[in-house]
Formats: sequence, structure tokens, C-alpha cells
Amino acid sequence: MSQPINNISDLRNEIARLKTVKNEQEVAIKAHFSSPSAIIGTIMSGFTGDNGKGGFFKTDDLVSLVSRFVLPFALNKTIFRSSNFIIKAVVSLLSQSASGFITEKSLSSVWDKIRSLIPKGWAKKQNKHVDYGIPPLSETY
Repeated sequence: MSQPINNISDLRNEIARLKTVKNEQEVAIKAHFSSPSAIIGTIMSGFTGDNGKGGFFKTDDLVSLVSRFVLPFALNKTIFRSSNFIIKAVVSLLSQSASGFITEKSLSSVWDKIRSLIPKGWAKKQNKHVDYGIPPLSETY
């Protein structure tokens, strides 16, 4: 806090000071959300694993955090769709503990293995230009 307010001029000075602080904070917030990359950077800074910086969530990576929610939901909606409540609860507990093994590194290594198994011929073929033998500047073109 600043000095105590004793008269109207102190009040006006404090109001002016607070307005400048507000404008500085608005500029800082606009800088954090000025572009899509800045927005993603701001959001990802909340998921830092460094306990000293104090992110929103204390986790190693975003993939393990998402898998803790997606894996039980996907299993209960697909494989164990017609199961009772107890089975779904057990599946949820087991899949949440198993999701600790899902990290960004493991997911990227699995993706690289899948990509290496796909043959190169499956890639989208480019439409080749068909030449009919008519010159482009002729009268029949």
C-alpha cells in the first residue's frame, strides 16, 4: 500500500496512480494474448513441471494429464459399455493409474513406429497433368 489518504488531492493522486497501473496491466495481458502462438505459450506455461515456477497443474507433460481423463472415458464408452457401475469404477481406477506410463516420449515413439510400418505408396498421389498435344497458344485451345 502507499501512503494514507488524508485529503482530496491525495485521493486524486492515488486514483491517477491506480489508473496508470491498470493501463500497464492491460498492456501486459494484451501482449500475452496478441497472437495464437502467444496464447498457446501462455496456456502451456501453466502446465510446467517445475514446482518452483508454480504452474496451474503440477505434471510432467500435457499428454499424461489428458490421458488420465481420456483413457477411462474411452474404455467405459467402448469396451465396457454394458458393464455395471462397479466394473466401470474399477476400470476407471486402473486406467488412471496406468495412464502414468503414457508420456509424450512414449506416444511419439509409438507414432514413429506406426509411420514406419505404413508403406510409402499409400501417400496421396499427385494428379499429373495430362498433355493432349494441343499447344496452349493455338486457336483450338
